Amino acid sequence: MKRPQLLSPAGSLRALNYALAYGADAVYAGLPRYSLRARNNEFRNTDFLGKGIEACRAAGKHFYLTVNLMPHNRKVDTFIKDLSGAVALGPDALIMADPGLIMMVREAWPDMPVHLSVQANTVNYASIRFWNSIGVSRVILSRELSLDEIEDIRQRCPDTELEVFVHGALCMAYSGRCLLSGYFNHRDSNQGTCTNACRWSYRMTESTLTPEGEHVPRHAAADRVYLLEEEENRSGEWMELSEDEHGTYLMNSRDLRAIEHVQRLVDIGVDCLKIEGRTKSHYYVARTAQLYTRAINDAISGRPFDAGLIGRLDGLANRGYTDGFLQRHHSEEYQNYLSGASGNARQQFVGEWLAYDAATGLTTLDVKNRFTVGDTLEIVTPDSTRDLTLTRMENIEGQACDIAPGSGHTVRVDIGETGPMTLVARYTADDHEVQNTSANTAA
Repeated sequence: MKRPQLLSPAGSLRALNYALAYGADAVYAGLPRYSLRARNNEFRNTDFLGKGIEACRAAGKHFYLTVNLMPHNRKVDTFIKDLSGAVALGPDALIMADPGLIMMVREAWPDMPVHLSVQANTVNYASIRFWNSIGVSRVILSRELSLDEIEDIRQRCPDTELEVFVHGALCMAYSGRCLLSGYFNHRDSNQGTCTNACRWSYRMTESTLTPEGEHVPRHAAADRVYLLEEEENRSGEWMELSEDEHGTYLMNSRDLRAIEHVQRLVDIGVDCLKIEGRTKSHYYVARTAQLYTRAINDAISGRPFDAGLIGRLDGLANRGYTDGFLQRHHSEEYQNYLSGASGNARQQFVGEWLAYDAATGLTTLDVKNRFTVGDTLEIVTPDSTRDLTLTRMENIEGQACDIAPGSGHTVRVDIGETGPMTLVARYTADDHEVQNTSANTAA
């Protein structure tokens, strides 16, 4: 059975190193000017880009450079010149979407592998055959495909590598082709500057204005719960639309989580499973890489799926989870843990390893969020995870203390023997980082 590659996001060199340490087979990062994450990051600097590629090479893993925006002329004019330095560093492939830019790359660097971005919206075997005919070696399939459709494409296109997203943010539009951000504040999502306007909170108000030009106060009816029905074709199918003190999130998709489908994707013969999240923390990158690696290992070894992995992913900040278009209806076997896992305690990233003192048995932590003596912690390493109740803490001067106040502090704690790349999470029933969980499941 072929083992699929696990591809993790790298928005920073730190995230890249954690992805590699926690099981990722490859990482992807992009130049801000030419990727769909235009915000500045470390990889705008070729020194950092070179360090990232070298780290992957030293670990025997792959680095893919993302250049997947849909450019206007001013970016096309400078594209080859701007990309030359990055290509010279030797990335293993370029992730691209625009046909014109792909043509230019094929002409300038004919031996450079090109992977087709999900932004190209590939949903059928004929498109894959076309892209393969012009030199594209791998196609990242659109998120709008079911497992059965992916299997059919695999059978019809046996000679082209296929990549599938299994975790991360979903878009309320068709694979990112959305105009909301551009309409509201003139930042084009297809140029890498999406403001996620679909996830803002919107309030319902009366349209009548006062003589002073101000909106009248919200009508009492706005506090009610409304049900939407599309009468012509879906009579009797109701979708709840409600507003609380945070607003309403009609367009806010839940996040993709497809770890329960890894076995099926392995059986289909998908070449690469991809995790979204170049703007996420290195803690997110490490945990998703670790958990999906476990799912892949179990699938390859013939072990049954470990439902506990779902609960672990629930601990990460998320907008609620869905498996998107992969499966319309869950089987009876999956029903209980899919509905129940979210009731377990969530987690918050609270500390990162700085040093371990074998003489005292204490680990020095860079504090990320508040935690206290008595908290239940999860100790996460590249090779294992374990839970414990914290019983001892000292400040950096060696004085006993009960509270690690938050980011910017350093403490020493008794969490057993630890090593580099150790991360610490705190179990919490109400993780304040998890927001918008009332999102609908339109994706």
